[in-house]
Formats: sequence, structure tokens, C-alpha cells
Amino acid sequence: MNITDRFLKYVSFHTTSDENTHTTPSTARQLELGKYLREELIGLGLEEVELDGNGYLMATLPANTDGKPVIGLIAHMDTAPDASGENIRPRIVRNYDGQDIVLNDAKQIVLETAKYPEIKHYTGQDIIVTDGTTLLGADDKAGIAEIVTAVEYLIQHPEIKHGKIRLGFTPDEEIGEGADHFDVKKFGCDFAYTMDGGAIGELEYENFNAAACKLHIHGVNVHPGYGYQKMKNSILIAQELMSLLPAGETPATTRGYEGFFHATGIQGSVEETTISYIIRDHDRQRFEARKKQMQDIVQTINKKYGEDTVTIELRDQYYNMREKVEPVMHIVTLVEESMKEIGITPKVQPIRGGTDGARLSFEGLPCPNIFAGGENFHSRFEYLPVQSMEKACQLIVTMMQKA
Repeated sequence: MNITDRFLKYVSFHTTSDENTHTTPSTARQLELGKYLREELIGLGLEEVELDGNGYLMATLPANTDGKPVIGLIAHMDTAPDASGENIRPRIVRNYDGQDIVLNDAKQIVLETAKYPEIKHYTGQDIIVTDGTTLLGADDKAGIAEIVTAVEYLIQHPEIKHGKIRLGFTPDEEIGEGADHFDVKKFGCDFAYTMDGGAIGELEYENFNAAACKLHIHGVNVHPGYGYQKMKNSILIAQELMSLLPAGETPATTRGYEGFFHATGIQGSVEETTISYIIRDHDRQRFEARKKQMQDIVQTINKKYGEDTVTIELRDQYYNMREKVEPVMHIVTLVEESMKEIGITPKVQPIRGGTDGARLSFEGLPCPNIFAGGENFHSRFEYLPVQSMEKACQLIVTMMQKA
């Protein structure tokens, strides 16, 4: 199976994760892709293929030479809850002409170059797009397809010498839980890479420090005709609380190393409103300050409207992997040199997000992140250049040979 067909097969599985289920995997549908991948890997001839009850899939391609490190390749099976991942209808735009792409004529959904100018970089290439009603799932099924295809190539070409390679496919990365039950000791690698980055050339070993925050606003509902000095509208209190956060520190107004507060969901009535936030910053001190700022705002609201008007759930999700990767920078150099060898210009930059590798790095498995090739992740306008996916596959093969 070629890499494009493999990717299209993977995105046919509905694998959206859900932070509200408090199970692992967070959605049983992720196991369906896991089972399919297990059988595929067995069919390819990999060893130690195991899918556990939590939805973690591991496998081994044995070494065919001595003296090389054990390297892990990791990708995640879930897609983000930010856009629908059900009934994805991908389409390949052959020899893209550099113009706007009509994703859905009936609904007048257009991928406009004025809004997404990066797509022009792929003029002349073949681009996989959605029909504008769902995300595509290149994040991170492109990564899975690249890993599996690269391993298949190594099996078919035993003249390419490589060390032991371990594959790890995880659930629930998109809700910050992908490493919760990842057994680093069992994985048994000297170091690893997540194939979970964006555009071709991306190489990242810095990421956000990350926290998830849930705010519960408790109101009092009475008949609106008799609400004077009795009603406490949780929706309006939520609005006031949100207004106390800095308006210029959101994903839409920050870039590079700048952090943010991001409201990811809100549900409410007069009686009860819940707001979900994620808090992000590359700098650890500023990250801690952001969490305290959120807690201080909650105290301000409670002082005004009464104790326990707002309750807060705040938990750290992952930290910046830089401090764990810098002592072993040869694993970054390996990627840079391999990219240059196959004609890719490395783009070393901080991740404005996180990967399973961030947490795994703190558990003793240094794990930089490499491009998977897609753009506009988590969006109905997500797309994937086929040639970028093919280059990622070639990169893996080159790295395994050079390591």
C-alpha cells in the first residue's frame, strides 16, 4: 500500500478524543484504529506487536546490524475535538494551481489563499483537503502513515542497515493525556521522535508549558420578573470573568515564544456555567504567573459575588522539553543532517503546542518532534501535501541509516 492510500485508510476511522470521559482511551472508537494498525503491523512482519487495554500500540522492527541505538518513532491516533472528525471526506487536488480551493460548492466553503497564503508554497504538488465540514486528521494520522511506510520500506530493503526500531502509537494526545499510560521502560529506547509537527522541515525540541483549567460558575435562578437583588446570572458572571483576562494574550494575537490564555469551550445557563481554558507559555516562570493570574481572577469574582461563586480545576499537562533534550543534542543534529542530505531545509522552531514527546522527555525518553507535513491542524481547512508526507517517510529511512 502506498503512503497516500495508507493515510486515506487511517482517516476513515473516527478517532476524536474527549476530555470529559475520564477514561483511557477517552473514546472507545480509538481502539478500532488501534486494532486495524495491530493487524497491519503483524502483516508487515513486525515483532512484539501489542495493543494494550488503554489503547497504546507498540511494535518492534529488529536491528539488522550491531552498534546502533534503539530509536523510537511515535505518533498519536486521536484527532482533536476542536472540529468534527467523523465521516471525513478527503479529496486529492492534483497538481495544485496556487489558487483558492473550493472545498464544498454546495455550502460555499472555500480554502482561500488570502487567509492561508502558505498553501501557495505547494503549487504544483498534490494536496489532500477536506470537504470543509470536518478536519482532515493529518494531525497525526500522517505521522502514523509515514512511520508505517518507512518501516515497510526498511523491511523490503534489508541492505539498509539500521538498529532496533520501536513504534509507539498513542491515544488521547489531543487532550493532553497521550503519555498518561505510556510505559517508557517497556518501550526500551535510547531516544525517540514524535512525527507530529506541521509543515515540511519543522524540527522542534522546545514546546509550551501547558495547563488545563476548568471554571465552574454557580448562579442563582429565580423568575426574571422577581429577580431584583435575588438573581445571580452565572452567564453574566462568566462574561465578566473572561473580560478580566488580557485581551491581547490569545492564540489569535500571539506568536513565537508568546504565551496565551485560550477559551476552548463554554456551556451555560443562569444557574450554572462552565468555561474550559488552556494556559500556555514557553517560559516556566511566566507559565506559573499565568496560572496564578487565573486563580487571582477567581478570587476577585468570589469576593464580589460571594464565596464559591466560582470554583476552579487547574492541572498541569506537560512542560517544555528543552531542558531534557539539550543535554543530548546529537539526536537533534541527526535529524538536521538527515534533512539536508535529502534536500529539506531544517526549520528549527519552538512548538506552539505540545506533543507526547514533551512529557516522555521528562520521564527519561528524550523526544524531539519532526514534521508530519500537514497545515491548519484542528481545522476544517486542514490540508496535507502528499509530497511532504513522502519526504517525511524518506527522512525516517535516512535517519535510521545514519544513526
